Amino acid sequence: MSARPVAVIGGGSWGTALANAAALAAPREVVLWLRDAAAAQAMATSRENARHLPGVPLHPGVRPTADAAALRTAEAVLLVTPAQTLRGVLTDLAPALDPAAPLILCAKGIERGTNAFLTDVAAAIVPGAALAVLSGPSFAADVARGLPTAVTLASRDGDLAARLAAALSGPSLRVYHGTDPRGVEIGGAAKNVLAIACGAAIGRGLGESARAALVARSFAELMRFARAWGARPETLMGLSGLGDLVLTATSAQSRNFAFGERLGRGASPMEAGGGALAEGAHTAAALVALAHRRRVEMPVAEAVASLVAGTISLDDAIAGLLSRPLRAEI
Repeated sequence: MSARPVAVIGGGSWGTALANAAALAAPREVVLWLRDAAAAQAMATSRENARHLPGVPLHPGVRPTADAAALRTAEAVLLVTPAQTLRGVLTDLAPALDPAAPLILCAKGIERGTNAFLTDVAAAIVPGAALAVLSGPSFAADVARGLPTAVTLASRDGDLAARLAAALSGPSLRVYHGTDPRGVEIGGAAKNVLAIACGAAIGRGLGESARAALVARSFAELMRFARAWGARPETLMGLSGLGDLVLTATSAQSRNFAFGERLGRGASPMEAGGGALAEGAHTAAALVALAHRRRVEMPVAEAVASLVAGTISLDDAIAGLLSRPLRAEI
């Protein structure tokens, strides 16, 4: 890639962390776009994202802005808005983007209502755009602070994936590349739902053995779902599948795990989310709907979707999982 700017759309913790990482990877400007002009100005002045990553300085190469015109010269665009807002944000900004600039989807989820994968959402809004998906076991605070992290970037165009991965890899962020974007986005979306179940088990006091069993059975569900939707099993065995599931299902830093843990302690879904549901809670019903469409059994994901919808109690969900017929593990 050339020295043209890279754009990051979304000024939350993950967008800010990726902007810092992109600026560290190469001597180029990184345009960090925020919808809120006041927030962009405050970040530009203080040189930190005080709301989402307090104490972490912005790299000198990062330029916060709310001006969509600043996106026009970007050679590549990282879309780091929440999954459920991607359609609206991309619709608004598409006219300002260089049509030749590849779009790198960095959110983890499935669109509610349409049950659409995010690559399909982006393809419908910007037909013909080169698309890639970036996902993997990564906390924004770790990436922003320069702690060692590895993720995967996939595009159907293998050469493009390799170029983008090289452009974003830096001293502490290692970006592997692949050609299975569907597998990478499935891993990122489904693991959030499954991590909620693991959090609920811990919150309910079911112990580490129960969590380990849930991680293993959740991964089996993830593999079944991925195969049914045309993803490659080896993709899910990597960073964006198994790696991300293990991180999200075992750390209190994970918003989805923490959401599930609070559910396990008796909070309602809105109480558990502090007034805003975790991404996995938004995705659960869509994941289950897609599983039903391909006749894939996902009992753990179904239990999470029912918990979030309030149609089942946690005790009943646990009882239902434990009373399922015994079967061969594989």
